[in-house]
Amino acid sequence: MSYERFAYHYDELMQDVPYEQWVRFVTEKLTKYQVKGRSLLDLACGTGELSVRFAKEGFQVTGVDLSTDMLMVAREKAENMGLSIPIYQQDMSHLEGLGQFDVIGTFCDSLNYLLSEEEINQTFARVFDHLDHHGVFFFDVHSPYKVNHLFVDQTFTMTDDHLSYIWNCFPGDFPNSVEHELSFFVLDDASGKYDRFDELHFQRTFTIEQYSTFLKNAGFEILEINADFETKVPEAESERIFFMARKNDEKPS
Repeated sequence: MSYERFAYHYDELMQDVPYEQWVRFVTEKLTKYQVKGRSLLDLACGTGELSVRFAKEGFQVTGVDLSTDMLMVAREKAENMGLSIPIYQQDMSHLEGLGQFDVIGTFCDSLNYLLSEEEINQTFARVFDHLDHHGVFFFDVHSPYKVNHLFVDQTFTMTDDHLSYIWNCFPGDFPNSVEHELSFFVLDDASGKYDRFDELHFQRTFTIEQYSTFLKNAGFEILEINADFETKVPEAESERIFFMARKNDEKPS
């Protein structure tokens, strides 16, 4: 599922997202593990908010996303900031032809949009192939606790003068999955009336043990598993799980 009209309101609705924490987390880990290269693939880059932030930190950033609408926002954002960021439309599980990178990151729980183990395995294999020698892979995902206890059967709302939404969460068809039913109401300045549009998004997560197995099967060495932007072992009620893995010399046969 890719973002459609929601893409053009995403940044406004996500103003409180701590993007600077992702940048700091990644840069601190790269320093810790003495990763010198600065080429970075922002996989599932969305509106490019993290892409431009990494570019400002001196990374040579390339962005990839499935959503045409998200990429239109990302391209315009980079151009307005005078940043040269190549941006491509691809499915992360069929990533191809982009060369190799020192760092690949799939941030903001984007990996949770992959609903099957096959898609995860395909994505990790493609990431492996696009990493340079001993390149590193970062990703973060919702924990099963967050999906099952903080999302499922919950309703979230926001009301503003020109933009409001109702966000209902239902149990998904798979273990540790959720369906997000979103209804947006956007003020049309010309008519003074609100336009409504709806989107349905699906997310699924897996256990730490499962993700670890997927990584090892793809040929990665796991460097760290952290929780909630902190250097700590995930706990039962941790909400966001962070993985950092390094490409091994030889991919398993």
